[in-house]
Amino acid sequence: MNTKHTVLVVDDQPENLAILGELLETHYRVKVANSGQRALHAALSEPRPDLILLDVMMPDMDGYQLLARLQESPATRDIPVIFVTAKDRAEDEERGLELGAADYITKPIKPVVVLARVRTQLENKSAKDWLKDQNVFLESEVLRRMHDNELIQNASLHALATLAETRDADTGGHIFRTQSYVELLGGALRRHPRYQGQLSEEQLKMIVRAAPLHDIGKVGIPDQILRKPGKLTADEFEIMKTHSQIGGDAIALAMQRVRDADRSAYRSLGTPLAFLEVARQIARSHHERWDGSGYPDHAQGEAIPLAARIMALADVFDALTSARVYKKALPVAQAVADITAASGKHFDPFLVDTFLELQDDFARIAHDFADER
Repeated sequence: MNTKHTVLVVDDQPENLAILGELLETHYRVKVANSGQRALHAALSEPRPDLILLDVMMPDMDGYQLLARLQESPATRDIPVIFVTAKDRAEDEERGLELGAADYITKPIKPVVVLARVRTQLENKSAKDWLKDQNVFLESEVLRRMHDNELIQNASLHALATLAETRDADTGGHIFRTQSYVELLGGALRRHPRYQGQLSEEQLKMIVRAAPLHDIGKVGIPDQILRKPGKLTADEFEIMKTHSQIGGDAIALAMQRVRDADRSAYRSLGTPLAFLEVARQIARSHHERWDGSGYPDHAQGEAIPLAARIMALADVFDALTSARVYKKALPVAQAVADITAASGKHFDPFLVDTFLELQDDFARIAHDFADER
């Protein structure tokens, strides 16, 4: 038998403690207590008991009351309890088991019966403890692998976004700054009652993760336009504008491939399709304008997906406060004034109001992660 098991015997009669102690001590580590209060202390003291043999009829705190106290504490509620008592009526046994005792033994005890019942309960507890440890391990392993997968996915997303951005020599830290602005603005919106129903924590995480893909469509723009060291002509700008449709269409194609591979994917939030839909909305619609004058779909007002409206403001703020070969970076105060003036025209007015509350944080990110020139 496992000599590491500890059994706590609780009885107010010294002779009963002696009988049970002598019976058990050749097989187990035995602790004794002659009252409910001392039993509670013993149950919390090292070595912690793996099993408790408990008398029912004790002064001050009887066995039923002690069992209730043990069950109240997270530290002791999982310790199995066997009632060992002279209360031998069927209804007494039923009551003890209904209150949560693992077993019920009547006095006078039969040594063979006690040892068999004790062994059975200790084996059961060992099995439960093993399963609990396995579950804890499996949960931690699942969390670790999910974290690893998220790191890999984020790295892959940034690699894709950087692939597009590296073809544009002027973008620098644009990906990191805009993602930070999106997270800042989205977080503030999520805390507002107006958006609590449509911007869950999971939805915001997907928006932040998808933000680096907003200009993925630039991979389809010719170098002579994308890398032109100056302002674009009207015709060149029309070609540049197609990057939002190119990006949206590319992600839509990826979504179709996910559907083809897993027909159930579209049915649950958090699947690749849910994330890809957010990315598609951002890539396609981040150049739409609140008044309907944007592109490619001339969407207006709240018909523009919220993720794209958030991205639009973050993207423009970064464009205004970043230097290009054909322009200097605007001071943050001027960028704030320009965005404020475009409220209700280019931008969702509520988002602009929220942005104004966060302008110092936007300024800090712009300063701390400014491109080196």
